[in-house]
Amino acid sequence: MDLPLSPYTVLDLTIARAGPTAVRLLSDWGANVIRIEAPVEGDIAGNRHGPDSQNLHRNKRSLCLDLKSANGHEVFLDLVRQADILVENFRVDVKHRLGIDYGTLVEHNPALIYASIAGFGQAGPYAQRPAVDQVIQGMSGLMSITGEPERGPMRVGIAVSDTSAGMFLGQAILLALLQRQRSGEGQWVHTSLLEAMLCKLDFQAARYTMSGEVAGQEGNNHPTLSPMGVFHSADGLVNLAASTDKMFRAFCRAMDADELASDPAYASVAKRLQHREALWERVNDITRRHPTAALVERLNEAGIPCGPINDIGQAFADPQVQHLDMTRTARHPELGDFQLLRSPINMSACAQVADFARPGPELGQHSVEILKELQYSDERIDQLLAEGSVRGSQEND
Repeated sequence: MDLPLSPYTVLDLTIARAGPTAVRLLSDWGANVIRIEAPVEGDIAGNRHGPDSQNLHRNKRSLCLDLKSANGHEVFLDLVRQADILVENFRVDVKHRLGIDYGTLVEHNPALIYASIAGFGQAGPYAQRPAVDQVIQGMSGLMSITGEPERGPMRVGIAVSDTSAGMFLGQAILLALLQRQRSGEGQWVHTSLLEAMLCKLDFQAARYTMSGEVAGQEGNNHPTLSPMGVFHSADGLVNLAASTDKMFRAFCRAMDADELASDPAYASVAKRLQHREALWERVNDITRRHPTAALVERLNEAGIPCGPINDIGQAFADPQVQHLDMTRTARHPELGDFQLLRSPINMSACAQVADFARPGPELGQHSVEILKELQYSDERIDQLLAEGSVRGSQEND
């Protein structure tokens, strides 16, 4: 299938989650992704057969390469000369020590798009610090606005700073490709978990940058609109949003709540926010008389956004999720067939693939195959394998 990124070759030097998220965007849409992995001792499978690794590294090939060796580094430079994009998340000092920094590689390929991701940025007082998602969630302020008031900070239940930074870096790479079409030159694009998370604070951050307002925890209620949040139903909980004047009137009509609609305390957006605690109680008294399914049906028919609060299994069983067909099959020689989430991007001129081209690779599974594409002779390949600059085997490839 001629996918949009099929003409491009990507060298993937990333580990953890943020960098692989960026590369996954490229691999899912056809890029020839070569995952360059360092040699490790012992069991080379590790956790690569688990759902996390398979989810992050599908559609890639693996080249096991010792960048610290002279011959391994030369192989790497040969790849760089033919590549379009390189993605890395090394510490600044490490990539300079290995000779894989942008300044070095651009001399070998001026058209290379070199994409970097870091915890805190490429420079500054924290540039050398290690980072993980939860630390960034805390430092960015996200945890201070997540959770219920007076219950202490709460992390978001996914690696939101990792995945956000990965998505932003993926966008940066595509922007650089567009610019390269005009200029013929590559460039260095980079972002960080901290930059991504500050950006994702969105209107909560703008409340501070514009007026100095420091948002706090609001639990399941919207911080600036009412009624919008989680309410009790007769058999559980429901999300609903009736915050605009039009939606509030529609809610009151749908729920036969004329007395609520006529109450002057709730006559405007500002007044509903001012009296939101009392309003929340009154809306709760109404919604708890009806089962969740009935509320969802009645309120959506009235133009009020309303939905159940599913667990993950219930979410995937939902009819709309089933209609969206969000999974594709990966076929693994040892694990068999299993389902992974597809890209959420839909394009009218390019259909989603029926199945993933490859599962997550074994370490060095494609080493020899890739060296042959570089026009290396069998003798040279055997030498590289024998000395350990490259790991893999002629049999596997």
